[in-house]
Amino acid sequence: MNLLNKTLALALTALALQSHAAPYQAIVPTKSSVTFSYKQMGVAIDGRFKKFAAQVNFDPAKADAAKASFEVELASVDAGSSEADDEVVTKSWFNAAAFPKATFVAKQFKQTAPNQYEVSGTLSIKGQTRDVKFPMKHTAQGKDGVLTGGFTLKRGDFNIGEGMWAKFDVVANDIQVNFSLTASQGK
Repeated sequence: MNLLNKTLALALTALALQSHAAPYQAIVPTKSSVTFSYKQMGVAIDGRFKKFAAQVNFDPAKADAAKASFEVELASVDAGSSEADDEVVTKSWFNAAAFPKATFVAKQFKQTAPNQYEVSGTLSIKGQTRDVKFPMKHTAQGKDGVLTGGFTLKRGDFNIGEGMWAKFDVVANDIQVNFSLTASQGK
């Protein structure tokens, strides 16, 4: 290997190491989203949450040391109409007055392929806590990173939809939750 090739190899190695020199430590809410989709009477419905916060310490090169927690304000739901928004925060659904937030606490990040991870942790909604596991992808964008993923939530596991809504004939049990979080290296 000649001197020019060695110098170029060292420079590229340094640049690669520098690109992830600091872990992501903050979520940029204006560039992030938490969405959901489900079926009501066989028709696909999409929604989102407008307010959420996260604590994160994620270095893609050291995934096994990552930490993250996430809170969603349930009353910030946008279920497609004001009528649906008003209904879903009631006692039968989220009971947002008694349980204002859904929380996720990551317990493990495991790299499964380049820029792909399996995340496991606990999800708490409406006084119920369940283990969840889902794939997550990391895409570098300058000093920021975009973390995307999703999982299927079984609303019956969290008593979301009680009383006349407890059956799954009108509103399906499976709720697909997706996220796209822009993370920065902090201050």
